[in-house]
Amino acid sequence: MGLNDSYSAIRSQILAMDSLPTVSKAYSLILQEEKQRELHVTNPTMPDSAILSVTKHETHGATLQDSGQYKTRSRPRCDHCKRLGHVKSKCYKLRGYPAILANAASTPFDANPKVVMAAGGGFISSAGNPMKEYPGRLTPFVLMACIIAAMGGLIFGYDIGISGGVTSMAPFLKKFFPSVYRNEEGDTSTNQYCKFDSQILTMFTSSLYLAALVASILASWVTRKLGRKASMLAGGVTFLGGAAINGAAENVAMLIVGRILLGIGIGFAIQSVPLYLSEMAPYRYRGALNIGFQLSITIGILAANLINYFTAKIEGGWGWRVSLAGAAVPALIITIGSLCLPNTPNSMIEMNQAEKAREMLRRIRGTKDVKHEFNDLVAASEASRKVEHPWRNLLERKYRPHLTMAILIPFFQQLTGINVVMFYAPVLFQTIGFGSNASLMSAVITGLVNAAATIVSIYGSDRWGRRSLFLEGGAQMLISQIMVTILIALQFGVDGQAADIPQWYAILVVAFICLYVAAYAWSWGPLGWLVPSEIFPLEIRSAAQSINASVNMFFTFAVAQVFLPMLCHLKFGLFIFFACFVLAMSVFVYFFVPETKNIPIEEMSRVWRQHWYWAKFVPDQDDLIPSVEMANGAAPAPGNRPAA
Repeated sequence: MGLNDSYSAIRSQILAMDSLPTVSKAYSLILQEEKQRELHVTNPTMPDSAILSVTKHETHGATLQDSGQYKTRSRPRCDHCKRLGHVKSKCYKLRGYPAILANAASTPFDANPKVVMAAGGGFISSAGNPMKEYPGRLTPFVLMACIIAAMGGLIFGYDIGISGGVTSMAPFLKKFFPSVYRNEEGDTSTNQYCKFDSQILTMFTSSLYLAALVASILASWVTRKLGRKASMLAGGVTFLGGAAINGAAENVAMLIVGRILLGIGIGFAIQSVPLYLSEMAPYRYRGALNIGFQLSITIGILAANLINYFTAKIEGGWGWRVSLAGAAVPALIITIGSLCLPNTPNSMIEMNQAEKAREMLRRIRGTKDVKHEFNDLVAASEASRKVEHPWRNLLERKYRPHLTMAILIPFFQQLTGINVVMFYAPVLFQTIGFGSNASLMSAVITGLVNAAATIVSIYGSDRWGRRSLFLEGGAQMLISQIMVTILIALQFGVDGQAADIPQWYAILVVAFICLYVAAYAWSWGPLGWLVPSEIFPLEIRSAAQSINASVNMFFTFAVAQVFLPMLCHLKFGLFIFFACFVLAMSVFVYFFVPETKNIPIEEMSRVWRQHWYWAKFVPDQDDLIPSVEMANGAAPAPGNRPAA
C-alpha cells in the first residue's frame, strides 16, 4: 500500500529529513496530519489563531463548540498498539505500513514519540529537528534593560561582603555586642579554630536571610500579579530603608529592624530579577544575560570588601557606619532602574495587555516577525490562567523534575561552602594566621577573583553549555578543598596551635582558596540562579522561583549560623564536610540535570520528555495542558539550526 497524492506533503517532508525516521515517528506525523485535516474540514475558513486554539485544547481532550465553550470528549484508543487517535481497524501495525516506510519497518516501535507542530500544519520529529528558532537579535534596548535589571544583584552581594568585615571591627562590637568584644579581647587561647565562635554575632549576621526567605514567598504573588519590575521596585525601596536605619543605628533594636528590611529587599530581588532576565533575553543569549545577575553579586561583594578595608582605618571608630549606610547606593540603583525598565512581554500578557506585549516583543527582538514566539507566549499564559493554585500544582507528578531542581540546586549551591568564605573571609584568613589588615586584603583578593571568574561563565554558558561548567567547576572545587584541608591540617593539626606561618605558606593557602572561588564563580554561582529561572513553565514560574529563592535563603542562613561552631568542632575537617557535598552535587548534575542551552524558554518541556529519568514523570505531548509546542512556531531550516 502506497501513500496517495493527498499525502504528498507529508511524504516530501519525511524524504527531506537528514535521516529516515523511525516507524513510530513517521506514523505520528501521519496521525497528526489527519487530525489537522479534520480541523480544516470542520472549520474551512477558520483563521490561524483559531486553529491554534483548537489544537491546544484538543491536546487535552476538548473541542471548540459554536457557543464558544469547551466540551470534553474522549479520544479513541487502539486496542492493539494502545495509542490514542485511532482505532484497531485503522492501525498501521495490523494493516501494514505505507511503502515509503518499508525500509524502516524493522525499527522498534516507539510508544512515546516526541513530535512538534510546525507552521502551516507540517510536523517534524524532535529528533530530526531539535528545536524551533525564533527570529530576532540582541538589541541595544534589551541589552541595556538586562544590565539595569541585573544590578539588582548588587544589594545581595553588598550585604554578603559587608557583614563579615563590619562584625570584625572592634568599634562596632564594642558598641553593639560588648560581651562579644570583651570575650574576644580577653581570650588568650591560641586555638585558632574556636577563637571566633560567637552565636550572638552569627545570629545578627544570618538573621537577614530568614527575612529574605519569608519575603521571597510574598514576592511570588507580587511577581505574578503585578509584574517582575514591581517586585524589583519593592525590593529596592525596602533595602534602601534598611540601609538608612542601619547606618544611623544607636542600639541593637535599630540594627535588627534594618536587617529585616534588608532581608525583605533581597527576597524580592532574588525572586524577580532572574525571571526578568530569562524572559527578556533572546534564547541564544539567555545564559550570558542572566549571569549578569551573578556578576552583580560578585561586584557587590568586591565593593563591600574594598569599603571595609578603607573604613576600618577611619579614626574615631565610626567607619562601620559608612560601610552599613553604603548599602543605599546599590539600593538606589535598583530602585531608580526598576522605574525605567519595561515589563517583560510575559508579564504584559499575564496582565491582559496582549497588544502591548506584541509591540514590546517586536522592540526587544528587533524584528516585526514575532508571530510564532508571541503565539507561544499566549499559549503559555492561557495555561497559567487555568492554574488556580500554583503552589499546590507544584506537587503534581508532571512538575516533579521542576520541583526537584528548585530544591536541590540551591541546596547544593549553599553546601559548596562558598558563603562561609564570603561571609567570614576576614575571620577565616585571620584564623589561619593573617593579621587583621592582611585578612581584609585577602578578602579583597578573593572578591576580585570572584568577579573576574564570573565573566568566564558569561562567555561560556551559551557556548560550552550548563552541564560542562557545572561538572568542571565541581571537580575544581573538590580538588581545591582537599588541598586547603591538607595545608591547614599540616599547619594547625587538631589542637589549632600554630607558630608563625611562613609567608609562602599563607600565599599557597590563599591561592587554593582563590582557585576554589574561581571554580564556583563560573559554575555553581551563576548557574545556580540561571538554570532554575529558565526551566519553569509559566503556570508555576513565580511559585517555583519562590521555592528556589526560599531554599537558597534558608540554607544561606543555616550555613552562616553553624559555620563558626562547626569550625571549632570539626577543625580542618570542615572543608572535607563541604567537599563531600561538592562530590554529591557533581554526581547529581551528571545523572539528573539536562542541558538547557539554546532552548527557548517556552519550549523547555521537551528537555524533560527526552531525559532518561524525568521522561516517566512528564506527560507526552498529547497530555500536556496545553502544549506550547503545538503552537504556531516555525521550525528552523536544516541548515539554520542553532549550535548544539
